[in-house]
Amino acid sequence: MRKSQLPPITKSRLMADFKKLGTESGDTIMLHASVKAIGWIVGGPDIVIQALLDVLGADGTLTMYVGWEDSPYRLEKWNEEWQQAYLKECPPFDPKMSRAHRKWSILTEYLRTWPGAYRSNHPEASCAAVGARAKWLTENHPLQYGYGPGSPLAKLCEAKGKVLLLGAPFDTITLLHYSENLAKVSNKRTVRYKMPILRDGKRVLVEIEEFDTCGSILPNAEEYFKIIPCEFLSFGKGISGKIGNAQSYLFDANELVNFAVQWLERKYGKPPL
Repeated sequence: MRKSQLPPITKSRLMADFKKLGTESGDTIMLHASVKAIGWIVGGPDIVIQALLDVLGADGTLTMYVGWEDSPYRLEKWNEEWQQAYLKECPPFDPKMSRAHRKWSILTEYLRTWPGAYRSNHPEASCAAVGARAKWLTENHPLQYGYGPGSPLAKLCEAKGKVLLLGAPFDTITLLHYSENLAKVSNKRTVRYKMPILRDGKRVLVEIEEFDTCGSILPNAEEYFKIIPCEFLSFGKGISGKIGNAQSYLFDANELVNFAVQWLERKYGKPPL
């Protein structure tokens, strides 16, 4: 269908849809979005962020998992020439300058560069935020186990925040990595990798350890990232609706994390005492 044949999605339409789904003034929201799913947006992708910020108001906060476009995660799997070139000359991760990873949504870079935005200092688990709690949400992000306690994900729960899935699939919900950290189960897979970061104005290579978010902390992670939100909804939790043309969901962060932890512990069992 040609652009001229698509129904226009305006800022006022988006604001009305956000409110109808349950987004309120003062909320702290973690957004996962597929702009394409929304439809033809009058004014472009910026309007999605602006509409949501207007709904959240001065006391609200918008955050996204933004990662790093040039992250060398799993560097050891690259060919030797690539590894050496990267280690020799790749600029270090700089929260103020390094690009957000477009894989997680075109909006990640839009939010990272938004006026007044803050960004956490973790090169792989990096989050950006705008609003009343943005600085607090992103500061002091632990380098080790960056999806666990002390992370922006943990703070989202502390702030009684919400997760907004705007046309994005269930397996993009980064908050479920926090549940994986908290779940008391045996044999979680861990990884160690090195990242160039900016420290005191100099490039340094640091070793980071965390649970294996890409290679599956537990068996069948790709499946349970889809199953858990579906089961959560089947118990009457969460809200579903349309934002523009995009099928969307709004989840209470604490409720989703607790549900996922219990699900993982039932599925994989608690470790012996």
